[in-house]
Amino acid sequence: MTPEAVLAAIPQQEPFRFIDEILELGDDHIVASTTFRPDADFYRGHFPGNPFTPGVILIEAMAQAGVVALGIHLLEREVGSDEAAKYTTLFTDAEVEFSGIVEPGMRVITTGRVVFFRRRKLRCAVEMKREDGTLVCSGKLSGMGVPK
Repeated sequence: MTPEAVLAAIPQQEPFRFIDEILELGDDHIVASTTFRPDADFYRGHFPGNPFTPGVILIEAMAQAGVVALGIHLLEREVGSDEAAKYTTLFTDAEVEFSGIVEPGMRVITTGRVVFFRRRKLRCAVEMKREDGTLVCSGKLSGMGVPK
């Protein structure tokens, strides 16, 4: 699949889609970017006067790139597009360490590398960096394809 086709197949949509572009896509990795919109509703309460992106949203962004998008690509390569279309790739678990914050309007780059992919289950090492290369968070995330 092309990066554009994978992006179109991601089930999450606005306002809960946190991938703007897939920059690289291969059988062992993905690189994606997103810019967190300053008008996103979660900034109103996290935290008033000093907003930054909640950790759960950063984990979701990492999962959408490193598990969902890459999982869609890998499943399609394994079983073909007709069979892959019968599944939704869902995020299942994460072990993440945080080392920085993402302020409203910042662009981040997420890189995911396959640890394993078998029986529709994907585990990836994922990291998120600010556009200037500063590490925000990293860890291992998993997901799996489930029938629609």
